[in-house]
Amino acid sequence: MLESVWQWFLELGGQQGLLFSIIALMIGLVLGSWIRPLKRETGKAIVSKGDKSFFKGIQYLLSNDHDQAIEEFTKSVRVNSDTIETYVALGNLYRSKGDIDRAIRIRQNIILRPNIDEQIKIRAIFDLGKDYRKGGFLNRALRTFLEVAEQSPANVEILKEIERIYEELRDWENAYETRQKIARLDKGDHQHILAHYLVETGKICQEKGDLSRARSLFSKAISTHKRCVDAYLHLGDLYFAKQEYKKAIAAWKKVVEIIPQFTFLAYRRLEGAYSQMKNLGPVGIFLKECARSNSDAFTHMALARYLYNENDVEGALRETESALALDPSFWEARKFKGEILLSQGREKDVVTDYGEIMEHLNMPYLRFRCSQCGFEPSELQWECPQCNRWDTIGLIDSPAPLLNK
Repeated sequence: MLESVWQWFLELGGQQGLLFSIIALMIGLVLGSWIRPLKRETGKAIVSKGDKSFFKGIQYLLSNDHDQAIEEFTKSVRVNSDTIETYVALGNLYRSKGDIDRAIRIRQNIILRPNIDEQIKIRAIFDLGKDYRKGGFLNRALRTFLEVAEQSPANVEILKEIERIYEELRDWENAYETRQKIARLDKGDHQHILAHYLVETGKICQEKGDLSRARSLFSKAISTHKRCVDAYLHLGDLYFAKQEYKKAIAAWKKVVEIIPQFTFLAYRRLEGAYSQMKNLGPVGIFLKECARSNSDAFTHMALARYLYNENDVEGALRETESALALDPSFWEARKFKGEILLSQGREKDVVTDYGEIMEHLNMPYLRFRCSQCGFEPSELQWECPQCNRWDTIGLIDSPAPLLNK
């Protein structure tokens, strides 16, 4: 196969070696990492050097003209129906275009062929699983990938496909077990992912009323990964529901120590717990400490609300000013400042501030972005819905969360 590609490359004229490397890489991606000599019992080359349609199809792929590529590969199949690579390319192209039925039929055609190389067959079954998944047939895809995993238990690529389906099915326990298998085979930090699976399993237990198991899972998640913010939040929520307010507060305060940029997730929770204890004083102490150690706009805003509720109007205004000095686009702080001024009959000050308000209308403060793919969700999520990475979403203009460090 490589000799044929090289011959085709030479026929194009003296191109640079870099271009050939790119061509070889692209072919490998399209053909499903099959660029290697393939042996058959007949000893006959799977793609003949004279199969111009096959190589025309590759040229169209490189120019991103998938429709013409499909047409040329289809011609190649008519010339030589034994051409496995062409069928693989066609299947991948149909899947990329969303024509799942045709892609599935092509995979099944490959799988049912007699005397087919076992590795080719396994790869075709794997591609069939990807077709099912692209078509939304998750249970079929899962069964197919599990079949492949039995043949290749150490294949990390297959295990990650299985894990992804378990995530989509919200089968967190099996996702956890699959990630453990991946961790044994693939070097790297897997602890933060394992911790999230434990938390998600705990949430389901909590919804079902199994609070004892939920607490155990949240605690295990923290032991697995000390920086799992979601685990501390939900452990605190569980304690709060059981009216164990001091334990809830201790869990939520951990968020401030671990990832200061996410302390806004704990403010209202702490306020609710202290209000149940009929003592809001510690909230003020906590917020003042946060404002000193973690000088972000949201912390100053939370402190401003607390001070205003304690009738410290001037202190509340100072904190809104501190918040706006850090982030002039923080609309909630500017709005709250206006409300305070109006409540005190200071209309002239409101008018003075109006010009600045006009510059920053409709600019929400809490905006999030994935550090890996750039996706901007409308709310904080622990797993990016676009690239499926865990702990990569943080506040815009803030450092990446780095929860897995």
